[in-house]
Amino acid sequence: MHILKCAECKSYGLKETCDCGSKRVRVKPAKYSPEDKYAVYRRKAKENVGNQDL
Repeated sequence: MHILKCAECKSYGLKETCDCGSKRVRVKPAKYSPEDKYAVYRRKAKENVGNQDL
């Protein structure tokens, strides 16, 4: 089984048909790069989310 994403309502699920009536398609994961130029921003965002839970 693969995770599928609805093209219309952007919801995820395992069934090929969505609750909204449209068809879900397979989602490809983002490509991995050892030279990730956005890693710094992602870590900062993750830190900020973690600090809001306090």
